[in-house]
Amino acid sequence: MLPSDLKAEQFSGYQPRSRKLVIAHLRTLQELPLSFVPSLLREVIDYDFKFPAERTSIDQELATLSSLAPAQLKEWFQAFSLLSLSPKLEKLDWINQPAQFVEQLSAYLWTTHQLDAFRDAAIAYGNRSRIAASPEPIVMRRLGIAVIGQGVVSYDAPLFRNLREHGTYFKQIKPENGVELLLAAVETRAKAHPVAYGHWYVDGGRAADHSSLLSCVSFQKLEPVRAALLKNIQTEIGKPGMGPEELRTHMARLSPTDLGIDKAGDEVLERFEVKLLTEGSGTQIFSTTFAQWAAREVLRRAQPLTLFVRFAPRQRQRPMNDLMSGSGGNPEFDLTGSLIDADMGAYYQWIIQRRLPGSEQSSFLVWFEGHSQALVIAPSLPRGIESNSILDLGELVSLAAG
Repeated sequence: MLPSDLKAEQFSGYQPRSRKLVIAHLRTLQELPLSFVPSLLREVIDYDFKFPAERTSIDQELATLSSLAPAQLKEWFQAFSLLSLSPKLEKLDWINQPAQFVEQLSAYLWTTHQLDAFRDAAIAYGNRSRIAASPEPIVMRRLGIAVIGQGVVSYDAPLFRNLREHGTYFKQIKPENGVELLLAAVETRAKAHPVAYGHWYVDGGRAADHSSLLSCVSFQKLEPVRAALLKNIQTEIGKPGMGPEELRTHMARLSPTDLGIDKAGDEVLERFEVKLLTEGSGTQIFSTTFAQWAAREVLRRAQPLTLFVRFAPRQRQRPMNDLMSGSGGNPEFDLTGSLIDADMGAYYQWIIQRRLPGSEQSSFLVWFEGHSQALVIAPSLPRGIESNSILDLGELVSLAAG
């Protein structure tokens, strides 16, 4: 079937909001090439479970496409239309399984030497979409916080080396009650601007007491889900013909119910947690990987006003079979290695935060937990210098948030 054959009743399996959205823009979808539409439907089909920022982006994209004149649509999608697709792809259920279609499309384009042409077309479309989009102004300065080095008694090597040239390095921060002060500051921001999924707390270990105004994910809380997923993976690996690609497809289809998550909670957040574990490499096993990937996905998908990430010690490397099976008793933690991982994770967090709207006014704070070292990047602070100011973490946040 081709997009020109689309009918409203074919989307009966979609969730209410996504179905309503598709039907509202059905005429536009009918005009688009098959090489493009499933990629769009892959996002639309999960519309009901996406964060507000994601829904706004999808709304804007569809509104932009629907506003184009026929000649403009033809110009935008000419490169996609020139791609040659097989009859086998046309017969796939790309309406209800768009993600699986996109996977097989990628393989087909690679084998027919059309992948470069598809990539060029996608880049050109992305550039046009960004120009047409008008990001909404944010209501307050975006703030990112990273806390690293939990449990490390001493560490003599320089920290924050990748960030120092961009901000002010503080050497005499008062560490007492640091986590509590940071969480209190985050709660104050959430109270001032209570935006849905706008203020986050990610913990690589056990989450500290925090306000219900914060969206929170933690490695420890998801232990039962992680165990269920690893057991599921072990079962699938043992099946004949199960390879890496087949396993990836299987994991992409897993739902919260498949992993024992009760539907009584926040379904948007629960599906996000499942995605963290099924799409991230190592997020099921290593706490630092979990925290770093969660920070990336929160920034990319929710575009929060506030993101507080607390890294925790990860277990030491062991044979992969032991890690996957959960055997070996109580894990041994690598404190120093975790600090090094988290230091780089904080750097990545700042890089991704810079890609969001309002980045020129955003701020970032990283602190060596339990110690006097911290670094702040903010429009009001000088770059590449050291400060001997004696501040507690609450005062440092105020300085960063300006």
